[in-house]
Amino acid sequence: MTKRAQSTTGLTIAAIFMVSWLSLHFAAIFLIDLADQTVWPLIILVAVQTWLSTGLFITAHDAMHGALAPSFPRLQRWTGMTALMIYAGLDYRQMEPAHFEHHRNVGTAQDPDFNADDPRRFVPWLTRFFTGYYTHGQLLRITLVALIYLLLGANLLNIVLFWAVPAVLALLQLFTFGTWLPHRHADDAFPDRHRARSNRLPELLSLLTCFHFGGYHHEHHLFPSDPWWRLPARRKRERSKAAGYIAG
Repeated sequence: MTKRAQSTTGLTIAAIFMVSWLSLHFAAIFLIDLADQTVWPLIILVAVQTWLSTGLFITAHDAMHGALAPSFPRLQRWTGMTALMIYAGLDYRQMEPAHFEHHRNVGTAQDPDFNADDPRRFVPWLTRFFTGYYTHGQLLRITLVALIYLLLGANLLNIVLFWAVPAVLALLQLFTFGTWLPHRHADDAFPDRHRARSNRLPELLSLLTCFHFGGYHHEHHLFPSDPWWRLPARRKRERSKAAGYIAG
């Protein structure tokens, strides 16, 4: 695939994520009367918004690696910044260098995404992960937007249910499948210096859990310039090469 084709595909997917997220976001916050709703449609809506929120973060992640739209670096960076901001008021400029530190020092005390003090347990690692990326600026931005929504007539419960809850669930989704499971210490050794594992989920489940950053996390560390949607093909290609070498 050419860089231009990759860029077109990446930007198209990013636009779908953003438009879908914003449409559901505003409709759920301003148009849904919770008193008239049954539980299951609300659960489904929160689940969809959570998945789209995860997709926004993965869009920004691909932008950091130059994998979103390599032919249009400025547009790529702007798209990544916008995706993080609308997801949860996150600062792309703060997160980008931290993510590259993760790739340079993966699985060490210098890795901002790793808990070297307790590399197995979920809760201590999650706490460290959250506090490492939380900023007062993010809280201020979220609060200001929420206040504007309230002034425009939104219900506070709608804001919490359809923005705060999906954002937190997406954080848990990203952490669990994209950080903790791939990088935690286990009884079996890591395959190489990248200290990352792929969880070998079926392709559809890998897409639903974390846009292939769980099912194909090792492949991401090996080929960080591949966007999320090319990781399954990358594994197949590398396996075919390995099979060819063995046969030869």
